[in-house]
Amino acid sequence: MSSHEMRISSAGRPLSPGAVAVMLMLCLSWGFNQIAVKLALPDIPPILQATIRSAGALPVLLLIARLRGVRIFKRDGTLRAGLFAGVLFGIEFVLIFRGLLFTSASRGVVFIYTAPFFVAFGSYLFLGERLRTSQWGGLALCFTGVALAIGVPQANVDANVLLGDLMIVGGAALWAATTLIVKATPLLMAPAEKALGYQVAVSIPILALAAWLSGETLTRVPGTLALSLMAYQAIWVVGLTYLLWFALVKTYSASKLSAFTFITPLFGVVASYFIMHDALTLAFGAAALLVIAGLYLVNRPSPVGPVAIDPLLNVTKT
Repeated sequence: MSSHEMRISSAGRPLSPGAVAVMLMLCLSWGFNQIAVKLALPDIPPILQATIRSAGALPVLLLIARLRGVRIFKRDGTLRAGLFAGVLFGIEFVLIFRGLLFTSASRGVVFIYTAPFFVAFGSYLFLGERLRTSQWGGLALCFTGVALAIGVPQANVDANVLLGDLMIVGGAALWAATTLIVKATPLLMAPAEKALGYQVAVSIPILALAAWLSGETLTRVPGTLALSLMAYQAIWVVGLTYLLWFALVKTYSASKLSAFTFITPLFGVVASYFIMHDALTLAFGAAALLVIAGLYLVNRPSPVGPVAIDPLLNVTKT
């Protein structure tokens, strides 16, 4: 099957029960990851955390590729697309982590999850995916639910906060862009280990440079908790869950998969309740209902059959 045929097939394919279960597991893992980053901050600064987790994830990906017999260094025409995706992947996390220095974490989480809008719009422009009015409404419901759960809008928003918001929206756009690049280029035909390996490998020097320019250093030897959390981020989050994400992206609709990521901050709020003893409110219950309703609208099968594909569109879309 050619890459164009794969894009057409994945655009109209509904998510299977197995894909839904995997996405729920990914969102749960990513929601807890926000807590892991926060708990490790006293020992390891944020961009340095991102650098360490990419460096730790790379050998994990190489090991998985070897065990599965994937020839990750084979020439297959993916080098240019892979390097480009890697640069965007690295800058994405620089923008997000630097943006959090100016804006609050709660606002940051909401703006990170503008990514599905960029995915949906990019999928419409480049992948030939057609979202119905109800599906766009579902995305809007999801985002409204996330905003309600995190508690935005907030008072006392100044120019610095807006700058941080804008940087995080930029990071969300780059997250969406890497998803689209995988589907729009020869990376679609490459193994998921290779598609992610490019991004992780190229991001290491970018993140290390950003950490150095930011003056981030280790002021003490990280404790057992911080080291355990870094292992969780590197091995499980980047090395395994991101790998599963890109495997799903190659198979299913990018916009439908991306809509599921709206659940991640809700899991983050629940994790905060159990681990950091943050309070849960009635607003969270309402937010959860909005997200569930939105996901139903986005993933509801079309009453008129498969999604229409424009044969003139041969291209596709942290």
